Amino acid sequence: MLWAWILGGLALTSLAINGWQWAAAWRFPLHPPLPQPGPDPAPGVTILKPLKGADPHTRECLASWLHQEHRGPVQFLFGVSDPDDPAAAVVSDLLREHPARDAALVVCSRELGPNGKVNTLAQLEPLARHPVLVVSDADVLVPAGFLPGLIAPLSDPGVGLVHCLYVLAHPTTLPMHWEAVGVNCDFWSQVLQSGTLAPHDFALGAVMALPRAELAGAGGFGSLVHHLADDFQLGRRIVARGRRLALSGQVAECREAPVGWIEAWRHQVRWSRTIRVCRPGPFFLSLLNNVTGLTLLWVAVAPPHPAVWTTAAAALLARLGIAAALHFRIRRRPPPPEALALVWLKDLLGVLLWVAAFTGDTVEWRGTRHRVDRRGRLHPIDPPDAARPAADPQPVADPTPGP
Repeated sequence: MLWAWILGGLALTSLAINGWQWAAAWRFPLHPPLPQPGPDPAPGVTILKPLKGADPHTRECLASWLHQEHRGPVQFLFGVSDPDDPAAAVVSDLLREHPARDAALVVCSRELGPNGKVNTLAQLEPLARHPVLVVSDADVLVPAGFLPGLIAPLSDPGVGLVHCLYVLAHPTTLPMHWEAVGVNCDFWSQVLQSGTLAPHDFALGAVMALPRAELAGAGGFGSLVHHLADDFQLGRRIVARGRRLALSGQVAECREAPVGWIEAWRHQVRWSRTIRVCRPGPFFLSLLNNVTGLTLLWVAVAPPHPAVWTTAAAALLARLGIAAALHFRIRRRPPPPEALALVWLKDLLGVLLWVAAFTGDTVEWRGTRHRVDRRGRLHPIDPPDAARPAADPQPVADPTPGP
């Protein structure tokens, strides 16, 4: 009976935490109207795009940035580590279609550290000509008018970095729907919930905007090449400099090629271990947010009674209702039936991911296994396929072979 009371209390606490996340999400001003142009010229912006590989969505995602309108000058720097990377051909084609854009494909062949994304960013950074930098992952698609709204908070001198929420758009396989439930129905509201306890001291890396001076003061990208969670580290350093992080109401879309269960599981394990290393306390307590797991465990140990079954059924249905409401809030459309069908499974698999986060220190990223130490630094386990030449980053006019 004691365990039944304890687990019953934990299940209801978990449901209350879920409701708290819904309240935080409902109050946040998502999808704000576009800012009105001001009388002064807008600051120049350099958009940094680290690329590796290409999938059916790469072209559309990159083109969404080239179509952005901004009152000030915009420079685009697309970085690849290998001129034969499939992404290079996609970029080359896009640059030919947008000849008026100040854009370049840059081969960043120097090995500065194990974080491949930041390795590329560190070599693009010196080529940036404008005072504001926007960093975005390759798989991010943004709507029209996104750029002016993103950088608008930087007009406040107390803001050192702007980041934004994101969704996993258009999942095509069952494992991708499982991952989408975690992001579209849970993760973003958990980010907002954390902001009700204390100002954010971490950044979400899908899209970030910051002044070049702030990046330089934080040590530049070169100081982050050994870290797994470079966005987390950058946010912490900006806050340590006495600046605030602003969370934009703009929402970006992440689009991925179809993946199976193995790839999705590896990605989720890497994400779980990353969060555990960065925020061990909150991650440990995150198990209290598992409505499905705690409710089913309570039912398993409680005496069979209609009141227990009724309360448990209400809690599980409330979990579905909150998940559906959160999906609708950020996506502005009802969740697909397959997403709701995976909410309870997502919670149960979340228990296994929580255990996996504490029982291992290896992650697989970009085809290479790494060990992550307690400081969040990467230590490659697999040797690189071949050493890359230590050359300075070079703009490429057209990386594709001629006819």
